[in-house]
Amino acid sequence: MVTATVREWYDEEGWGVLDSPDTPGGCFGHYSDIQAPGFRTLTAGQRVDLTWEAPGFQQDGYDYRALSIVPRPA
Repeated sequence: MVTATVREWYDEEGWGVLDSPDTPGGCFGHYSDIQAPGFRTLTAGQRVDLTWEAPGFQQDGYDYRALSIVPRPA
C-alpha cells in the first residue's frame, strides 16, 4: 500500500487517475475500488492509500490499476 494523490476524477463515468511514486504515469482507479460506504467518489488533490497492480496490459491507457483505494481523512 502506498500514499497517492488523486490527479483527476470523473464522477459521471466512475473512474479517475491516481499518482504515486510507485505508479509512474498514473494509476487507473474505478469507483468500485473505493473502500467507503454510500456514494463512492474522490476529488482532485485528495490523498488516498492505494493498493495497485501492474496487470501486464494497459487499463484505459494506464500501466497500473487500483485494487483498493482508501480515502484519507482531510
